[in-house]
Amino acid sequence: MLDALREDARRQVVEKAVGTFVDSSTLVENYVLVRDRVLTKSKGLIKQVIKESDPWEGKDGFMHILLKAEVYITKIGDALKEMSKTERVSLIREYGNPKISVAIVARDADRASTTAKERSPIAENVLIEQLTKFGYRVWSEDENATLKAEVSAKEKPGNAVETNISVSQPKAADFSIVGEAKFKKLSAKLPPSNIEITKYVLTSLSVKCVNNHTGEIILSKNEVPKNKSWADEDVAVEEIGKIVGQDFTKEFFEEHLMEPSKIYQLKVAGLPDYDTGTQFKKEMIGLRPVLNVDFRDFSADGVSNYEVTFAGARGNFTDLVNDTVIKPLNAKFGGSYFKLSSAQGEVVSVQFACDKNPKEVLSRFDTAAPAALAQASPERLKELVKDEATMKKVAEVNPDAVKKLADTGNAAAGTTLKSVKDF
Repeated sequence: MLDALREDARRQVVEKAVGTFVDSSTLVENYVLVRDRVLTKSKGLIKQVIKESDPWEGKDGFMHILLKAEVYITKIGDALKEMSKTERVSLIREYGNPKISVAIVARDADRASTTAKERSPIAENVLIEQLTKFGYRVWSEDENATLKAEVSAKEKPGNAVETNISVSQPKAADFSIVGEAKFKKLSAKLPPSNIEITKYVLTSLSVKCVNNHTGEIILSKNEVPKNKSWADEDVAVEEIGKIVGQDFTKEFFEEHLMEPSKIYQLKVAGLPDYDTGTQFKKEMIGLRPVLNVDFRDFSADGVSNYEVTFAGARGNFTDLVNDTVIKPLNAKFGGSYFKLSSAQGEVVSVQFACDKNPKEVLSRFDTAAPAALAQASPERLKELVKDEATMKKVAEVNPDAVKKLADTGNAAAGTTLKSVKDF
């Protein structure tokens, strides 16, 4: 049993990593395909097991183990892409086209460092043309700043009509590309005609790209080019746009736009005691989109704080929390005890309202089927549940999957259907 428990835990680790690419509902719909082609290959996809707890038998009818591992996320992404092509199924979620802002400065190297920098529209337009060929939207930070200033002015008291317009103003770019090129003007007279030849020599070039969602500098490049000179200043700055563009491909932005995980502060109000707070942490770890949980602070009279690493980018994060965290927890408790209060910035607030005493709450955490099974596929339940008593517990949190399992002839699921009225 211990070997089977460890193997299942490893598959769940890989399943969480798959969740960084695939929506939870899509994963459930294609569970057999993903299991056979990806989850069963955990040995090649897990780089190392970082931590493993002692196994324990829960009052919920299951054996449990906590496993923390490092996974080859690139290999999983490649496996899913290949599977999507061969099986002609759409698995990997779409992240949309990123918004990119561009700012390139070109100036004379002989000018003092205090001289005001001037943007180069020619170089920027060349780079913008390349980015739009990828299908990406290019964002004007200057225009955005102007609009924000206008909106701020309109939102002053007494301008109620104009304030209503502000909700449609654009947001900041996902990525910002900033480049600076320095030129040196060289002149020489050719004997014997004394014709003066002028060249614009590129003396240095720096390029930086920032992910505005995280503040991370995802590309930083400084170089002193050799043999880069042009006879015309406009041609020189045009070439700069092309040189900067060489560092950016369509895949470059897509890979960075898809964040494998993001850390949020989860504030939970209403947990009656510390033991319940600890059980809440364990329950969260089992949920598919949750990669890691740190229990930071506890307060029976106020708010308990958790630091939670969620799979995937922000996108529809409020729906993600509500559908894959709140609903499974409520399914476990058999009522609407957990409610999503807010999801603003990096902070998610949840309210737990239950009139049961702390011992009853803790008992429900211990004895009810894991919340993670509330959205498990019938095939997953078939792998786990072997007896009628445990199947009955699972039916309380995931009745639809048990019904489907019974339709396939599963004996434990069939008996559960007969023993539970109005199931």
